Amino acid sequence: MDPIVGLEGLVPPGSSAALMASGSVWAEGVVYIPATHTVRWSDIPGNRIMQHDLAIETTSVYATDVEFTNGRTLDHDGSVIQCSHGRRRLERDRDGSVTPIVDHWNGAPFNSPNDVVVAADGSYWFTDPPYGIIFPREGHAGVREYGDHYVFRHEPQTGETRAVVLDVEEPNGLAFSPDGSILYVADSSGIPQDADVVQPGVGNSHIRAYDVVGSRCKNGRTFATIGAGVPDGLRVDTRGNVWTSAADGVHVYSPAGEWLGRIPIPETVANLCFGGADGNELFIAATTSVYRVTTLVTDSSF
Repeated sequence: MDPIVGLEGLVPPGSSAALMASGSVWAEGVVYIPATHTVRWSDIPGNRIMQHDLAIETTSVYATDVEFTNGRTLDHDGSVIQCSHGRRRLERDRDGSVTPIVDHWNGAPFNSPNDVVVAADGSYWFTDPPYGIIFPREGHAGVREYGDHYVFRHEPQTGETRAVVLDVEEPNGLAFSPDGSILYVADSSGIPQDADVVQPGVGNSHIRAYDVVGSRCKNGRTFATIGAGVPDGLRVDTRGNVWTSAADGVHVYSPAGEWLGRIPIPETVANLCFGGADGNELFIAATTSVYRVTTLVTDSSF
């Protein structure tokens, strides 16, 4: 594996990513589960969920016929909150028992919820691009019932669902700053819908940042533009640095939007998460495989 570029003080000198597991068609939605010391991810076209046991270093199929799950995260109680393309909903997996959380807004079904984060107040924030209804291998053919692609906030206590970001063309990954005052949202509308490569000048390949004011987002601005492919999954470390997927690896930006370096990965990266016993391992879902690299930081929410 090629050595890491830059990232002084964020990864050990001379380190590089290592292959942890392979065999997926398109690996996505990776999360670390402390209770079982496992890493779980979606193989979306395979319509299954995979899991790697870090204690014995073995990979197994966690579940099949899962209706094309995508992104996931941990709730405050340790259960897994995940996005379902096929069911067009946000759902909870508690020890293998899957139950719905929310599947519509203003009477209309979602497109295909893609990624989700849990805020400090327990609310669920998730993106809703169209990939599960326009890509045959990622869900079921459908239409955009509310006519757009938004970022939503769902309040589990009241059941209220609110559209909080309306100006991202195709919102994908998302993450909060360490203090929860900024929401970062990847716009991956540069993903080709009928070609094998991103077409220059078609769609967006950037990360947007928003000030979080209560349950609303304000002052949207472009935080960083990705030069290799499009941004997909995001994570923010305790120092406020943004770690984002790209076509050639994981790119890292300072809180001010300065490019700090790159972790080269030989496959297109879809998503990533921090985890491990000390929270300082970065797990990277990339096309057919999941890679890992030890860092000197942890996730802001770990």
